[in-house]
Amino acid sequence: MKNSLPQTGLLRLEQIIGNKKKGIPAIVPVSKSTFWAGVKTGRFPKPLKISERCTAWRVEDIMALINGTIV
Repeated sequence: MKNSLPQTGLLRLEQIIGNKKKGIPAIVPVSKSTFWAGVKTGRFPKPLKISERCTAWRVEDIMALINGTIV
């Protein structure tokens, strides 16, 4: 799964937690509310606010989460 991620860039939440209806596999298989709760507590990386309605996460932060070295 790690090999399917780009080396750098940004990921939207749907790309991280997946979407069965759209056939997007989950990198972190949790619900949307669980992921946001994890962001709030520091378990998951903080997002970047791209615009008023657009939030994304750095690929490097998600890779660190997967590898167990969250920053």
